[in-house]
Amino acid sequence: MQTSLQVPQGQFKLNRYPIRNNDQLRAWDAADELVLEHLNSLAQEQPLYSPKALIINDHFGALSVALHTLQPTLVSDSYIAKCSTDYNLKQNKLPAIHFLSSVDNLQGPYDLVIIKVQKSLAQLEDQLYKLREHLHEGSVIIGCAMVKMIHTSNIKLFESIIGATKTSLAKKKARLIFCKYNNTLVPKINPHPLSYQLDNSDWQILNHANVFSRAKLDIGCRFFIEHIPSSPEIKNIIDLGCGNGIVGMIAAQRNPNANVDFYDESYMAIASAEHNFTQAFGTSRSASFKVDDCLSTRAAHSADLVLNNPPFHQQNAIGDFIAWQMFSQSQKALKVSGELWVIGNTHLGYQAKLKQIFGNCDRITSNSKFVILRAIKQAKGA
Repeated sequence: MQTSLQVPQGQFKLNRYPIRNNDQLRAWDAADELVLEHLNSLAQEQPLYSPKALIINDHFGALSVALHTLQPTLVSDSYIAKCSTDYNLKQNKLPAIHFLSSVDNLQGPYDLVIIKVQKSLAQLEDQLYKLREHLHEGSVIIGCAMVKMIHTSNIKLFESIIGATKTSLAKKKARLIFCKYNNTLVPKINPHPLSYQLDNSDWQILNHANVFSRAKLDIGCRFFIEHIPSSPEIKNIIDLGCGNGIVGMIAAQRNPNANVDFYDESYMAIASAEHNFTQAFGTSRSASFKVDDCLSTRAAHSADLVLNNPPFHQQNAIGDFIAWQMFSQSQKALKVSGELWVIGNTHLGYQAKLKQIFGNCDRITSNSKFVILRAIKQAKGA
């Protein structure tokens, strides 16, 4: 559903991405509106002359589109956020802006920085450490988020890494964070990325700041890797939503003649997976690492096995739409008789979705919390 954002900078058509029919969720929130109102007031009171602007974590491009006249740089860990921004700039007939992924080096110094504060404290910490090296005493630094996302812990990170920090009053359940760069402050060393040794192996697993379960192997993944299949018939494996790559690495270990392709929409996840796979196997194994919107660019009929632990949220929106997309695109990517293996919480009801898409679904195993399911691609008319 296409909607229009009306702010002091103008009126703009905005959509969430990927485009879905009858999508009732807006492509912006009250925090976007609040920071844009503040920037308009700031420009009238204390205009910045052609500021070099940086936007961090713009979810669907609302800030990048509204502030396009500043020719900002967008930094994001999300490939979908990049696609959404590109789409919304194009539909508003605006030129593309400069994009840096979360693992690229910043190109400051920056005069204006807007940070859309995320749920992940580790991600914010890593971003602030990287940002500090690209600020000057006149830099204007503004964080924005819905009130539920701003906590004492967020504020302390701004204060300990950048400088003195205060917040605005809440408006429409949104709030701003104002931070002043202190060039005499000596913060601690950035602790990211983290690493740990995988149980019963000599693998040291590296995890960038926005990778799920950074400090240890999560219980769902632990259960999944205990049951990953092995067969001489498996030649092409996809680790879909790969995170740090452990699932694909175990699959490679159990299927020594298979090629493994890692897919995730997070740049940090793909960087982590590539590092970990290379450390484990060197150049002895064939693998690829792809930042993508699920399997949108994957060739049809090109995989024997897809391994998947679907997320059930996009940004702050909870739903099953990503699982539907992952399952549907996996069905397309698999060869006939190829298999999709899925792990999920037992209450999520993935069995029904898989049966609707594949026409079949078997339960491989389960415990009190998780279930592992298998769906097999059948020939048409079978």
